[in-house]
Amino acid sequence: MTAREIRLGSNVFAVGAIDWDRRLFDELIPLPDGTTYNSYIIKGKDKTALIDTVDPTKAKDLIGNLKALKVDRIDYVISDHAEQDHSGSIPRILELYPTAKVVTNQKCKEMLIEHLLVAEDRFITVADRETISLGDKKLEFIFAPWIHWPETMFTYLREDKVLFTCDFLGSHLATSDLFAVDRRKVYGSAKRYYAEIMMPFRTNIKSNLEKIDGLKIEIIATSHGPIYDNPSFMIGAYKEWISDEVKNEVVIPYVSMHGSTRAMIDRFIDVLIGKGMSVKPFDLPRTDLGELAMSLVDAATIVIGTPTVLTGPHPAAVYAAFLANALRPKTRYVSIIGSFGWGGKMPETIKGLIPNLKAELIDPVIIKGYPKAGDLLKIDTLAEMIYNKHQADPMVKKGA
Repeated sequence: MTAREIRLGSNVFAVGAIDWDRRLFDELIPLPDGTTYNSYIIKGKDKTALIDTVDPTKAKDLIGNLKALKVDRIDYVISDHAEQDHSGSIPRILELYPTAKVVTNQKCKEMLIEHLLVAEDRFITVADRETISLGDKKLEFIFAPWIHWPETMFTYLREDKVLFTCDFLGSHLATSDLFAVDRRKVYGSAKRYYAEIMMPFRTNIKSNLEKIDGLKIEIIATSHGPIYDNPSFMIGAYKEWISDEVKNEVVIPYVSMHGSTRAMIDRFIDVLIGKGMSVKPFDLPRTDLGELAMSLVDAATIVIGTPTVLTGPHPAAVYAAFLANALRPKTRYVSIIGSFGWGGKMPETIKGLIPNLKAELIDPVIIKGYPKAGDLLKIDTLAEMIYNKHQADPMVKKGA
């Protein structure tokens, strides 16, 4: 990413980096579209501030952009979040700009000292809603704990009405577009990002969104993905995702070894579709887990399908249950479809893996061997029960 001035922001520049090739984040999260590490320089009349840095692998890009802008002095390095993809280049910046101070909150300061070995005398610690003047521009710091990590904060540039939100409202999307031009693409990437990273903190996100409701915001500048020059676009999406309403959808992560579970899942899908319900099946050994995570954001029901391996569920189903439990979606109902050969406690194991799901557990359908006519009728009954629960539940949007 070459340095570019942000529209509506006088002397506010994007100086971050595009990572076109990264395909895995934290050795855990797939990145099908790469990502960006957004960093911003604000040139005030008296002082210059850098908002966050970039991943250490892209430090040369950041430094090159600063040189291109002829930034010969940085007074403040604002650290909104201690995670290394944003803070990792701080030590290099402090070497290049020896008079610069890191401005952050106390908790973030402690984490930067621990993780990056930044010397304590390089910090200025700020309180919630405290401000720092750049001369003709003023930065306000808004604490937003546990939208992701406990130390996260936002930085608000009052004069230009720009809110820097770090990870919040972002997307893993490598693009040459500085702003969110392709809204459909950005929406999908942002929803995936929310599902994989933000969804476990849904309750905290609600309260932190309220903190910025009264601000005049013309631009939201995140630390991943394109910038929003129409902030209501992504704020509105988040308000929908964090609401208690769910869609009339059934998500079905499943695995089948010898066809028994697959036969039941196929029957289940057919019956649900026949009732006009939306169905999203995921064959787990072949599934992009990011796509599965996205589907969990607003689905009313999750049904896990698995055979019994020895005495428990298939490892792929275990991982799907673990993922759902970790992400804590607002799902209303959960059930299990599965088969066994000689015995075991597969359903009990699955149930024990999802204590964080505040959902009603509908009686599972577990059969021995390949499904017979009576077993398929049980599948029909399960589908009918889910349909009726969706119809009766005011939190389920029937038009979805």
